[in-house]
Amino acid sequence: MRIALIGDIHGNLLALDAVLAEVTGEVDAIICLGDVAVGPQPVETLDRIRELDCPVLMGNWDAWFLDGFPVLPEELGKRLIETAEWWAAHLGAEHRRFMRRFERSVEVSVQDDSRLVAYHASPRSFDEGILATTSPDELDRMLDGVDASVVVCGHTHYQMLRRHDDTILVNPGSVGLSFCGKGPIMRIAPWAEYGVITLEDRRLAVDLRRTAFDARAFADLIRSSGMPHAEWWAGLWTQSVGPVPVAAA
Repeated sequence: MRIALIGDIHGNLLALDAVLAEVTGEVDAIICLGDVAVGPQPVETLDRIRELDCPVLMGNWDAWFLDGFPVLPEELGKRLIETAEWWAAHLGAEHRRFMRRFERSVEVSVQDDSRLVAYHASPRSFDEGILATTSPDELDRMLDGVDASVVVCGHTHYQMLRRHDDTILVNPGSVGLSFCGKGPIMRIAPWAEYGVITLEDRRLAVDLRRTAFDARAFADLIRSSGMPHAEWWAGLWTQSVGPVPVAAA
């Protein structure tokens, strides 16, 4: 069995289509880890995901689109909420009904009675990230009660492969809003990230991938969309505007 892991698409249909072009015909199943619509192409991205007829997890931004946005601090938070409110206003009733069907977790039975379990962020919450630096003690608490040989999570926008006791933790990264850089200030990467898990003949293989998409065309689309703060948002992909904090996830 080969499973494609996609997530944190953030309304970036160009990146999503680049990923789907690579995995179509290669995998047996797709799992979408959520945060689908929050971005410059919310309707188009939701439509494409619905066409896949795959399991979709409820991300934090998906839930906020449906049930109301939090108050985020400082200027960055205000910009993010203003743009998200503009994107959310483009969703019709049918798109919202589709999003209401997003799941909290997805389980896949694999060989030898093992299980793969997927979450948007962690088993405890859709806005609690698991990082490479998360302590083993904290991971014990996060994974308490989870019986799975493979745990898949997204949300952080960073690819990760980590072992914790007998569990493999996999984060395929972000399709539409990949972070790069070091330190507390991160930048948007001009590529799409995803993963492919292969489970066959008692073997497990995890393939974390990056693929190019036309980031400049995406920036041009943003500028012509009429969305708030378009020039700032477009600049994140053309490097004309600088860093964005991790909190933007």
